[in-house]
Amino acid sequence: MENMRATASDVFDEARLLGEHTDMIIKSSDREFQVHKIIMCGCSSYFRALFSNNWSRPQHFCEIQGISRDIMPLIIQYAYTRSVLITQENVLELLVAADMTLVSGLVDACCQFLESQLCPENCIGICKFTEDFYSCSKLRCKAKHYILQHFEEVLHEPEEFLELSLEQLEEIIDEDELNVRQEEVVFEAVLHWINHAPENRRQHIAVLLPKVRLGLMSSDYFLNNVKCNALVMENEDRMPVIINAMKTLFDLNMEEPTNSELMHQLTRPRLPSSILLAIGGWSGENPTNAIEAYDAKADCWVSVTPQEDERPRAFLGTAVLDEFVYCIGGFDGVEYFNSVRKFNLITQTWHEVSPMYERRCFISVAVLDGLIYAIGGVDGQQRLKTVERYDPNTNQWTMMAPMNRERSNASATSLQGRIYICGGFTGTEHLSSAESFNPETNQWTLIAPMSRNRSGLGVIAYADLVYAVGGSDDDDDDDDMRSAEAYNPLTNIWSDVASMCNPRSSFGIEVVNGQLFAVGGYNGFFTISDVERYDEKTDQWFDANKMAISRGALSCCVASGLPNMAQYAALRDSRHKTSLTVNDLPLADLTI
Repeated sequence: MENMRATASDVFDEARLLGEHTDMIIKSSDREFQVHKIIMCGCSSYFRALFSNNWSRPQHFCEIQGISRDIMPLIIQYAYTRSVLITQENVLELLVAADMTLVSGLVDACCQFLESQLCPENCIGICKFTEDFYSCSKLRCKAKHYILQHFEEVLHEPEEFLELSLEQLEEIIDEDELNVRQEEVVFEAVLHWINHAPENRRQHIAVLLPKVRLGLMSSDYFLNNVKCNALVMENEDRMPVIINAMKTLFDLNMEEPTNSELMHQLTRPRLPSSILLAIGGWSGENPTNAIEAYDAKADCWVSVTPQEDERPRAFLGTAVLDEFVYCIGGFDGVEYFNSVRKFNLITQTWHEVSPMYERRCFISVAVLDGLIYAIGGVDGQQRLKTVERYDPNTNQWTMMAPMNRERSNASATSLQGRIYICGGFTGTEHLSSAESFNPETNQWTLIAPMSRNRSGLGVIAYADLVYAVGGSDDDDDDDDMRSAEAYNPLTNIWSDVASMCNPRSSFGIEVVNGQLFAVGGYNGFFTISDVERYDEKTDQWFDANKMAISRGALSCCVASGLPNMAQYAALRDSRHKTSLTVNDLPLADLTI
């Protein structure tokens, strides 16, 4: 059927170009185009209405105003062939013309093209351009979402940002979805925008300042950069905002009345741009299908286990591609799985995909170049050194070159075009060895071994190094289960880093917001819910909020930029205060 349509389209288009059987001449600017009425009417109700009064007449002229001589032939070509070459040079004018003539398919094609071109340099312009087009509401939402998710990058390309209207800037910085590492960035952006045209904009600080989450700033920055800022100081309307911000930052008990709504506005955490998911595992005496999401901005875990029943899995692997989380292999206490299920984070529905060739419990999983690698594990009878790769575009698994050693309960990650797998268990031996995989040659190569044997460890790429964290050997020694080391691929050398606060093996590991997280696991005696985070800049571990349930043999992954991120984040109704008190500050710093 498609071939027949394509053939008919080609025949009609050829007839148009030859002037055969045409019954209408469209004039645009100074050019004339011969067309068939019925073809143009089939493309758009605009042309049907335009031609309806003269349908029975012989060939005649119809002049269309507002469309250039270069764009009109593209509209006509699309009417005949349903395809046209869209470029950066013609897309905006073509979109306006397609919207005017109600050619909805071409409007959609232009919007899809603009969406594919979104970048920090043009996202604001595209968002503003689509405000006047009802038919482009989806693109406008995508452009606004892009601005919010890439706000700090947009600030590095300030040309469009500085031309925002007050209302547009106010709308952006008021959004929970605004993605900034620190609230200080928002305040600096406001100052930059005002200073671009200070004579006309300086009074707008009164409108914009309450939209900045001052209660989320560091106390030092607030005192030194906000409270004493010249623009803030000269504006009389600043007082309620500054007073309420100081109350929340320093737990002050001041005589001035508290505005609870303003306090909430000043301390409301932004939504995270990325969420850490803890999936499955072994809790108590049974495997679990529980999914929890960690909101790093609120330091809070949220249960997001879907209503749809899903079989419990422990010792599984997970991977995120686009809006899907893939749950790979694992064990439910009875069956060793080769099955793979993917969870749509937007629709929150489960889908079965092609199974692996082999059953794999204690599996290691890594993602490289949009492909999922399932590595090693146990099939229920023996430890494996086999490797297979999944392509989501074809929904097929392909066997790859095997590792040099059998490895179960190892851990893998990808870094700079290579996959690294470390440690694990052969059935008789806990391993310190590690290997790297080159997808271009389909070869595994042994690299320098770790300083310790580690089974049930966590391996993750972080700050251009490969980190190997925790895990156990034959002795389940606390020091070994807390220890961590980092591998430099450039030097082929492992170096010790700070040990974790808690011993753990068979835990989840991921990087979120520039910090490494170790989640749950087994501490040598029982499963735990403890979570801690590591900052490579200070080489220190810090406690994070615990999960709701204790579990080991879980898997963690990170999803970013979801349009429905609020469904995976904590409710934005709590107040977050620092532990700093009024006694920690010089009295002079507290004057308004």
